[in-house]
Amino acid sequence: MRWGVVTAVAPVAWGANYYVTHEFLPDGHPLYGAAIRALPAGLLLLAVGRRLPRGAWWWRSVVLGVLNMGGFFALVYVAAQRLPTSLASVVMALSPLAMALIAWGLLGERPRAGHLVGAAVGAGGVGLMLLTASMAVDPVGVLASVGAMGMSSLGYVLAKRWSAGDDGAEVDVLASTAWQLVAGGLLLLPFAVVVEGAPPVLDGRALWGFGYVTVVATAVAFATWFAGLRRLPAATVGLIGLLNPVTGVLLGTALSGEALGGREWCGLLLVLGGVFLGRPGGKREKVGAAVKGRGMRGRVGVGGGK
Repeated sequence: MRWGVVTAVAPVAWGANYYVTHEFLPDGHPLYGAAIRALPAGLLLLAVGRRLPRGAWWWRSVVLGVLNMGGFFALVYVAAQRLPTSLASVVMALSPLAMALIAWGLLGERPRAGHLVGAAVGAGGVGLMLLTASMAVDPVGVLASVGAMGMSSLGYVLAKRWSAGDDGAEVDVLASTAWQLVAGGLLLLPFAVVVEGAPPVLDGRALWGFGYVTVVATAVAFATWFAGLRRLPAATVGLIGLLNPVTGVLLGTALSGEALGGREWCGLLLVLGGVFLGRPGGKREKVGAAVKGRGMRGRVGVGGGK
């Protein structure tokens, strides 16, 4: 329960991030927006952790930086600008199913029936909200959301697989998060210059928006997310991530005046039902996850995942 609450900080912060991006950040600059979000947050955590990558973590940081940070942030920025806050965030409710299936293949974490049922119910809620939406649905925004969901699901599972160093000892979560953010931000900068030209001019609202996005929705959120991902099954973490679309929908209706119809509210209730059905199954599941985690750390330390 304790690590579930810690992990929940991240999806709640990310759900609010859609509203902040839509309302406060400049339109038409997804690459600069993603770079400004990733690089300062990474440097902040790097200053706290004071550790540089070693060995395989140099290239792992680049791979995870693209999947979890650089490409993901750019696609989220596009989705948040092109879709209403509620719809932009709700597509991420498909993530639990993707994470459970990827973790099954890469980590050997066989999802229990409740995980799969909860993920399927949550996905049904997403479909109901998108197909019956009373608001305009931009297909480019939907594709950006789906792409972000797929990239991050793979990246999160790889981060869990690689969480042990080559000597079998766990890599510090703040350090590995910092490496990913810095790598993702640095990789984005040249593309931003070539594609978008000069950086956007930021007024006071944009500066406050980027302050939230960088510190809360990135540095703090990813540190808590990866900490939970190391201690809980990936399928469970994915279901906790359903708080992302729930937060986005509630903020979209409360602050942006986005009206939801009866079917859309039913879809939201299905998403919440998915979280409940897929909740951790008690001590037996936690002990099993811990045993699997120790076994995976041993395999990765010998050379698995290289």
